Amino acid sequence: MKLSSRGRGCCAGGSRERGPPPRSPFVHQLRFSPLEKAKIAFMTLTLFPIRLFFAAFMMLLAWPFAFIASMGSDEQELEKPLSWWRKIVDVLLKAIMRMMWLAGGFHWINVKGRRALPAEAAILTVAPHSSYFDAIPVTMTFASIVMKAESKDIPVWGTLIKYIRPVFVSRSDQDSRRKTVEEIKRRAQSNGKWPQIMIFPEGTCTNRSCLITFKPGAFIPGVPVQPVVLRYPNKLDTITWTWQGPGAFEILWLTLCQFHNSVEIEFLPVYTPSEEERKNPVLYANNVRRVMAEALGVSVTDYTFEDCQLALAEGQLRLPSDTCLLEFAKLVRSLGLKPETLEDDLDKYAASVMKMKKEKVDLKEFSAYLEFPVSQTLESMFALFDEKEDGVIDIREFVIALSVVCKPSKTLETIQMAFQLYQSEGGTVTEEDLACILKTAMGVSQIDVTHLFRAVDEEEKGKITYDDFYTFAVLHPHFAEEYLYADQMGAESGLETSSLSAPNGICTDFSPDSSGDRRKPLQKKLN
Repeated sequence: MKLSSRGRGCCAGGSRERGPPPRSPFVHQLRFSPLEKAKIAFMTLTLFPIRLFFAAFMMLLAWPFAFIASMGSDEQELEKPLSWWRKIVDVLLKAIMRMMWLAGGFHWINVKGRRALPAEAAILTVAPHSSYFDAIPVTMTFASIVMKAESKDIPVWGTLIKYIRPVFVSRSDQDSRRKTVEEIKRRAQSNGKWPQIMIFPEGTCTNRSCLITFKPGAFIPGVPVQPVVLRYPNKLDTITWTWQGPGAFEILWLTLCQFHNSVEIEFLPVYTPSEEERKNPVLYANNVRRVMAEALGVSVTDYTFEDCQLALAEGQLRLPSDTCLLEFAKLVRSLGLKPETLEDDLDKYAASVMKMKKEKVDLKEFSAYLEFPVSQTLESMFALFDEKEDGVIDIREFVIALSVVCKPSKTLETIQMAFQLYQSEGGTVTEEDLACILKTAMGVSQIDVTHLFRAVDEEEKGKITYDDFYTFAVLHPHFAEEYLYADQMGAESGLETSSLSAPNGICTDFSPDSSGDRRKPLQKKLN
């Protein structure tokens, strides 16, 4: 796969309006100057413990108020206007939460625009979602959010969550997503009787450099929504918590060590969907995302939460931040295919390649191989593999890339299949073959495998078998870090990765699974 001028445009992430977004929206790197390091060290010993204690105290102080106000609340009472004493509790809790953020260095919160009334917009769509500090607008508005059902059992935090009347999603209930969407739709169509629902439609944390694909769950009810954009205009970005970068506690520590943290919350005008958008939640979501991206001055990209999972899969080959496989996965989904369900078809694709008399195919032959008509999406996918831009690709590279996307954590299974595609009659591959296999599996333009190949080829035959490679991989399970990443990715490969659980229990994806025909027609998207 390539990163040439033609390929880079494709790999940039699908932006149609503001140029290519950065390499990956799921990566955040922090670099400190000596002065900043000294400042953090000083604040760690002085201000940090005080702030941490005070913030924890404010949360504990809020607990009894939330507990009392939540007692005996049934659904009918929740749909009624707040009683006088609950209004007092509401004001007290908001004041306590504001003091908690004040303790964290958020001395003032810049709010722009007007928050719509529940009758005007039952749903608030918030983006970009980049940190657990995005809970600030939740505590300011006490709007309901979508949460994992397990969150209500967390001491202290669970009581505070129940007070804002969230929509709970149960992992144990296979039909939970559908029920969640139905509950959101019921509340959204209650003519303002229920509190507004605040939803983060991206479904995961990014580095705020672009807006990734919005999940359609917030837009299925077809009611007006109010877009809300978040900004953290700080010189040093200690706020961002992506899945590849500093962990949750490190972000908390670094943020509390900053003397002041800035946050801006802007309520955009209410977006009323057209009749076409009411019928097509994906179109509705894309158009709202476009409005929010324009307000933020950032690009849009078709990357999704599933791409985040692909990038951070626990395999022996961890994908670099500039990998083209994220773009490839996006194109696979754009064809109406779901990588999660294609694993059983991989053997068929591989067997078909081995039966072919040639490895190089043109666009027409590629279309016939996939049994898809030629389209812009198919041409974009073809361009990813057209390294020399001569109108032909090595079909074996497509199969390897598809295997990585379908089963990213099963590195050795992909490499075994790749050996079968590249091996000679004697069952061996050369150093050049291994370079082709690994650069495709990692989605990069070039890779140096000389040290790795020599380590595997102990007898210096100039060729290796899969058994040789497998034996070496078992003895050296971290072979990628030892022989590839040090030269290929430098510091990028050493980033810490955090758990793929949702921040604070916020449900990342409650949209119903669109499992239907895997080869359904492409849906129109206005990006």
